[in-house]
Amino acid sequence: MSDYLPLNPFVMGFDLKTGLSEDTQSTKRSLSKMSGMYHDDEAYKKILEKEDPLVYEFYELKIPNYASDLLFGTSITYPGKVGNEYYMTKGHFHEVLETAEVYYTLSGEGFMLLETPEGEWKAEPLSAGKALYVPPRWAHRSINSGSTPLVTFFTFRGDAGHDYGTIEQKGYRKLIVEGSDGKPEIIDNPKWSE
Repeated sequence: MSDYLPLNPFVMGFDLKTGLSEDTQSTKRSLSKMSGMYHDDEAYKKILEKEDPLVYEFYELKIPNYASDLLFGTSITYPGKVGNEYYMTKGHFHEVLETAEVYYTLSGEGFMLLETPEGEWKAEPLSAGKALYVPPRWAHRSINSGSTPLVTFFTFRGDAGHDYGTIEQKGYRKLIVEGSDGKPEIIDNPKWSE
């Protein structure tokens, strides 16, 4: 790697409860930027007629994209629902598909919905103090099934990139919704396409 420019050590602050940082700007995703992500199109349109709420935001380092570097940051998914489907992140594969990622939940509760290109899927519960290992080849999406923000800290290899397009086109095979008993329920995604 002849063009590698080593970084100097540095410190970046994150609030341990909220995940917010005063050291950098977050990327914000309001509901209007989540078109096609929720299965209930009518509920989605009704909310947007009145407001455009913030669904999630994340802080991520902008450093050189070398495999030997680690990117890290926090993700904050806010509480709320579109119809009976909980607020969630768009979710992504990594452009370098053979990339693992680690998430550590700082506060809140919810799920990480995961799936592989071959069709395997899992829904892992997230709660404060729990670390989740996302293996290579698994797309992942944070889902807030609680009443407070779901805050996670994450890290992955610096050159991994994000593939949001595959999820935007196909969706996930499964959805996590609020069931009739008020508890999270996993259902098939009626919008999923092969």
